[in-house]
Amino acid sequence: MSRPERSLIGRLFHFLWTLVSFVYRLIFVTLFLVIGLGIWVALRGGPPAVVEDNVALVLWPTGALVEQDDQEPGSRALQEFSGETPPQTSVHELTEALRLAADDERISLAVLKLDDLWSAGLPQIEELRAAVAQFRASGKTLHVHGGYFDQTQYLAAAAASEISLDPQGAVLIEGFASYPNFFKDALDKLGVTVNVFRVGEFKSAVEPFTRRDMSEEAKAANRDWLGDLWRHYDGLASGSRQLEPGAVDAYVREFDETLAVLKGDTAAYAKARGLVDQVETLAQFRARIAETTGTDPDHGSFRQIHYREYLGARRATEPAAAADRIGLVVVQGELVDGYGGPGLAGGDQIAELLDQARRDESVAAVVLRVDSPGGSVWASEQVRRGVQALKAEGKPVVASFSSLAASGGYWVSMDADRIVASPATITGSIGIFAMIPTLEQPLGKLGITTDGVATTELAGGLRLDRPLAEPVKRLIQLQIEKGYADFLEGVASGRSLALAKVDEIARGRVWSGEDALALGLVDQLGDFQQALNLAAELAGLEPGDWTLQPFTPEMEFRFGFLADWFGALGQQLGLARLPGVEGWLAEQWVTVQQREDWQRLLRSFSDPRGLYAHCECRAPLGGRH
Repeated sequence: MSRPERSLIGRLFHFLWTLVSFVYRLIFVTLFLVIGLGIWVALRGGPPAVVEDNVALVLWPTGALVEQDDQEPGSRALQEFSGETPPQTSVHELTEALRLAADDERISLAVLKLDDLWSAGLPQIEELRAAVAQFRASGKTLHVHGGYFDQTQYLAAAAASEISLDPQGAVLIEGFASYPNFFKDALDKLGVTVNVFRVGEFKSAVEPFTRRDMSEEAKAANRDWLGDLWRHYDGLASGSRQLEPGAVDAYVREFDETLAVLKGDTAAYAKARGLVDQVETLAQFRARIAETTGTDPDHGSFRQIHYREYLGARRATEPAAAADRIGLVVVQGELVDGYGGPGLAGGDQIAELLDQARRDESVAAVVLRVDSPGGSVWASEQVRRGVQALKAEGKPVVASFSSLAASGGYWVSMDADRIVASPATITGSIGIFAMIPTLEQPLGKLGITTDGVATTELAGGLRLDRPLAEPVKRLIQLQIEKGYADFLEGVASGRSLALAKVDEIARGRVWSGEDALALGLVDQLGDFQQALNLAAELAGLEPGDWTLQPFTPEMEFRFGFLADWFGALGQQLGLARLPGVEGWLAEQWVTVQQREDWQRLLRSFSDPRGLYAHCECRAPLGGRH
């Protein structure tokens, strides 16, 4: 039986009720947002924290250790308001806090809390370790306590004056590995044809789509750079603990046999091998630190100040900045065309930042801090041209490599006056590729075919529902070879190397920073601070007569993230039980999450010509992701 049609009056009332319901929801969400942000602003807008005498500086990195926090301002605000753990921590804020505290008589010691550090690159950990060393050189101690340490956390902890481990804890070091997934068999079963165009037998970024295992060339290259990084890791960790070289490597290799003797006591094993100093609970650790700082009666722990509060207090009392500045521009994440976002480096956006530094008369030199596996060739070239414009203006440019400066990450840097890398930087991978899948076979299995006519062989030649036309294949391969030749010539010119020599060390091969120095791809090994000092020296500035001027993208306060946040918060507060709110929140939550995931994936393939200088390599420290 069909549903009776509503009368005119019924439809009118239905429309009015829908309108009222919508306005009700809008007002409710808006009021909740305004009240919430008002409270947050009130709490954050007060005077900076007061640094009391004889307190411990608590360094508490959370999430991923990054060169630059690239979250949207709204996300950061709501994370702080709701008490969520920030997913990113700026390594430079940690190091700045330690360097300021080294000469601050009010700070008696420091405590490094690493439980919530999920991931970091070797060079970023080295930056933190260097600041810890400077802090300890001032005569102060830095202490670490942890429930357990993975190998990322342990390398940072090893630089401390003292390491404490929970009796139920462990130091979980395993070494470095590279085991990518390979999709060829799955693609074959689906009938997807993957058309690959590349130059260089070591350009293995496409192998997961064309092979079912790692090629011997890729294995050879990966063994070399992984081995270099593992020896470097062992040297840093063993040396910090004043152990024999190879002690950490032996700790890993003998883990199962020795642990059997100790009846599975991982904490005892770590102490027996000298990797930790104390085995104690967190309460015992706090009590020991309180013997120096005293106890905070409000919190029942030692007297302390969080490093972000400490930085706020110090920055509020900083003297006037020097007139001369060293500009800082960060290239972080995959290089994409246009403007970036979280985890993406927009070529046009970074080029604009470099141009701002060029036009700023107070900027005497620029440091280009790179932590990128590359990506779009077009985006990489826009950044390189920005570097060239700075040099033409007479402003020196120093490229400072963090964890990754591979493929496009190296392209943007090759014209810098000097390149400074960490021994553990993953660099090189000088090569170009393109990859185009076609779906004519999967569509054919569904009974969908494509046919028609065209005026030329190129017309319709790039449709994904047809096999690539032979002229299209030849054109793409020619562009790849031209891009590779441009890359080689740029490296040869920028690094003053013979073209034949560059071709020999390029071909898509990945190198460690240590090998890159020997090959002439970088000028010296060092950290971020050394790169800054070198930039000042090239600009003729005296030590201490300049200040650092970061140039950062303008981040819009966008409201798309609110659906996700309100969805989770609504569940906690019982808001989802209000009429009509549950479905709306759930719908918005899913929609926003899916949109952001897909947008980020699609942005990774944004080069207008489909050419990519990208390295499928990641810093292998590990961690929780």
